[in-house]
Amino acid sequence: MKRPAGVTIVAVLGFVLASLAILEGLVYLMRSRGLFAHARSFFSGAGLMGLALLGGGLLVIVACIGLLKLQEWSRLLAIPLNAAHLVLAEASLLEAFHHVHMTSFMTTMLSHIAMLVIGAWIIVYLLSPGVKSAFVSSTPTPA
Repeated sequence: MKRPAGVTIVAVLGFVLASLAILEGLVYLMRSRGLFAHARSFFSGAGLMGLALLGGGLLVIVACIGLLKLQEWSRLLAIPLNAAHLVLAEASLLEAFHHVHMTSFMTTMLSHIAMLVIGAWIIVYLLSPGVKSAFVSSTPTPA
């Protein structure tokens, strides 16, 4: 079966966002080692955040590669990854209310709301019967 265009869009978007997460994770790791700030330990808040961003970014890349190959496991991995992203994006949105700076508040709000909408759409899309059947029909049956 031919890969649905939406799956390609989800995978490309995932590659872009995972790359940004990995870069951000590397910055956090560098900060935790004292290159940009004086941190006492690699396992400080910045170090743990960097490791989480690196791990999450790598998981997303693995899922996106599988999505492009229409592997069912990747669809099943992408759904909870997006659900976790929704939780983190919502928490980040709520955190934005505590640090209101009028110059960037609207931009921050709009970007967080856009990420919530995109994440929800991805979950609904990957759970839709047409997309699910594209993954199931591409899975080889054992002989």
